[in-house]
Amino acid sequence: MKNVTVIDHPLIQHKLTIMRDKNTPSALFRQLLREISQLMGYELMRDLPLDVTDIETPLEHMQAPTLKGHDPCIVSILRAGNGFVDGLLDLVPTASVGFIGLYRDPETLRPVEYYMKLPEHMGERRVMVVDPMLATGHSAVAAVEKIIAQGAKDVRFLCLVAAPEGIEEFQKHHPDVHIYVASIDRQLNEKAYIVPGLGDAGDRIFGTK
Repeated sequence: MKNVTVIDHPLIQHKLTIMRDKNTPSALFRQLLREISQLMGYELMRDLPLDVTDIETPLEHMQAPTLKGHDPCIVSILRAGNGFVDGLLDLVPTASVGFIGLYRDPETLRPVEYYMKLPEHMGERRVMVVDPMLATGHSAVAAVEKIIAQGAKDVRFLCLVAAPEGIEEFQKHHPDVHIYVASIDRQLNEKAYIVPGLGDAGDRIFGTK
């Protein structure tokens, strides 16, 4: 698939297997998601632009690499996307964080917005949109549309598990936005859940039903 990267590092796949297990408690689920987000974040930010700055080491003066321009931005699709935020902030503590609240209407399966707060200078940042699941793709499509409307040009989508149907829907609307995923699962079921999947990521992160 064009513009889709499956990050199949053995550590990611091992941790994802534990997360899929229905007997894994919420505390461990959250911890593993934080760890996976760090591992996936390395790949997603591999090509961040660099500049040079003058510093003094204990031995001499040198020009050393540093991140160029505004710090990256993490945009969480509430609420499950919050499971990615702490791990990515461990990598880039100076990153800004935005939030888009969307819920899926149970009848239409279409996203309904209830909250949005984004940082300034979106057009000058690497924007990482995060949500553990890419199921129907509707919420991801809507979130990225709102982010682009705020001027963002360098947008990437990071998820844990995706369905082929969700990827197809997302790419129909945003063919130039790269998707980073740990696993592309088999399909959606009749309730639009990813199978084999890992259940409702938000419920498993926060211990709700």
